[in-house]
Amino acid sequence: MAIYFNDVFHKHYRDFKRMSVLPSTNNKQTRSLTEKQQAFLEHLVDTQGDSKKAANLAGYTGHYSQIVKALKTEILEITQEILANSAPKAAFKVVEIMEADRPVIQANNKLAAATTLLDRVGVSKVDKLDVTHKAAGGIFLMPDKAPMEAVKTEYTEIRGEE
Repeated sequence: MAIYFNDVFHKHYRDFKRMSVLPSTNNKQTRSLTEKQQAFLEHLVDTQGDSKKAANLAGYTGHYSQIVKALKTEILEITQEILANSAPKAAFKVVEIMEADRPVIQANNKLAAATTLLDRVGVSKVDKLDVTHKAAGGIFLMPDKAPMEAVKTEYTEIRGEE
């Protein structure tokens, strides 16, 4: 059974409606949105992230970049929610590919997408660097540098023509 991108977006949109994502409770300041702004954010998910279509469906005229700028924070919150909701599925896909007895169709692409998503939500591999020094000899200490003495000299100030 194939799951298409559109199905995933609509599933997340239904989850957003239930969780009442707009406006987010993570912000210390809650911002009230107009009905038009709410409609834009809802249509943004319906249109799979197409800002131009979402703006038209919400009733905005003119260029959509202004509404995107105005709702940047809310758009980023929705994006993070979509990624966070998909993270468990990505983790299971990595394990599924790893444990598969048979070849998995497009395994490299699926694995790359899953690991990228996990990296973006903060679940990434941990890089450890082991720094051990095994020296055969001891430490060689250098003497302090001799202090430098400043040489006093005379100078004349040259000014440009005024």
